Amino acid sequence: MILPTEATTLLLALTPAFTQPTSRRFVTLLAAALLTPGRRTVANLLRTLGPLADGHVSTYQRVLSAASWSGLHLACLLTRWLVHALLPTGVLYLAGDDTVDGHKGKRVWGKARHRGPVRSTQSHTVWRYGHKWGVLCVLVRLPFARRPWALPVLVDLYRSPEDNRRRNRPHRTPAQLLCRLVRLLLIWSPGRRFLLAGDAGSGSHEVARFCRRHRARLTLVSKLPPEARLYEPPPPCRGKGRPRRKGARLPKPQEAVAAARKRRRRTVGWYGGGTRRVEVVSGTGHWHKSGRGLVPLRWVFVRDRAGTHRDEYSYSTDPGLAVAAIIGHYTARCNSETTFQELRAHPGLESTRGWCARTVLRAAPCLFGLYSVVALLYQALPAAKRTGGVRWPGKEGLTFSDALTAVRRWRWADGVLTQAGAAAAVQKLPEPVQDLLLSALAPAP
Repeated sequence: MILPTEATTLLLALTPAFTQPTSRRFVTLLAAALLTPGRRTVANLLRTLGPLADGHVSTYQRVLSAASWSGLHLACLLTRWLVHALLPTGVLYLAGDDTVDGHKGKRVWGKARHRGPVRSTQSHTVWRYGHKWGVLCVLVRLPFARRPWALPVLVDLYRSPEDNRRRNRPHRTPAQLLCRLVRLLLIWSPGRRFLLAGDAGSGSHEVARFCRRHRARLTLVSKLPPEARLYEPPPPCRGKGRPRRKGARLPKPQEAVAAARKRRRRTVGWYGGGTRRVEVVSGTGHWHKSGRGLVPLRWVFVRDRAGTHRDEYSYSTDPGLAVAAIIGHYTARCNSETTFQELRAHPGLESTRGWCARTVLRAAPCLFGLYSVVALLYQALPAAKRTGGVRWPGKEGLTFSDALTAVRRWRWADGVLTQAGAAAAVQKLPEPVQDLLLSALAPAP
């Protein structure tokens, strides 16, 4: 009962992934992860709950390192519950991206050297040692937030080419991992339509071709190389010779922009949930790559009139999608970057210390799922208890740290202190003292 009654439906949805003893310990670790500041090691989680976590510490460690349960099954249950709770109908908007989770230690399973995308530039590369995760998020517009929140639902570990050669396994690029995650979501949600927004890494011809094969239910919006080769559709075969695979060559996007005499001005959705006045040039064509076939698309060139953002080329595999919609969906993808930053700052993404294979494949993905659980619990929180966040003049909207602080205060007041038998004593304290006590137990991150 450390978790609220509002979380009963979530717990009932997740428990089929575990046996009964493992389920009890997993729920205890979930509650402790919500309440614990600092590192998300098992020892630190149990220190927070103290005597409320019955049993030996090794039984909780074995939940991640030895217990028999499937992370894929757990992700399926969480995804279905999240989609049913927040987006039961309509198009599901997805964001695909990857992030590097730094991890110390020489014996850590699956560890490799990866390029740090945040600190690296075009002239300088910063390398990080750890794990690279491909993440698929669902973009949700919550009523209390100014911008869409990217809630992680599926996570997969990227393995380096050297590691795959050593294991005699076929190598999968980050784009191929993203396609595999999207394919799972297509299987788990039959009858639903999806719009996927990807970064430059997922804007390849391979991903576009994958989305083209599933065009009845899937549309891709991503970044387009300015020098992409575009062609007209192939002419009909006349019955003589080999059928043509492409038509006449069209100007490359950068050539078409340079030759454009006029650029249209539009007000479109922009990064951070606001709007921006931009200049656009758009066109259609069929993207060709040797041996891969044609992919029809609509491309868009965007120039920020304020001059604060670089020029960009984006595209959609649905040629009928409006220009403003393409720009709005592509800029909404960057909410996944905000999610990764908040995961490091608050749920402690890079603070785990497990090194064996099962712990590595379970600990970090569970923290990604914890982000989605916090958002859902905050939405279920009564309006009178949404307190404790940091406020300052000019702040608009609500951040994840505010939601996490409110959920922590709620669970300390109505869950942990009640279980410990201290609720009556706390209620006798003056309200300023109660607020001071909860602020110390659940500090704003």
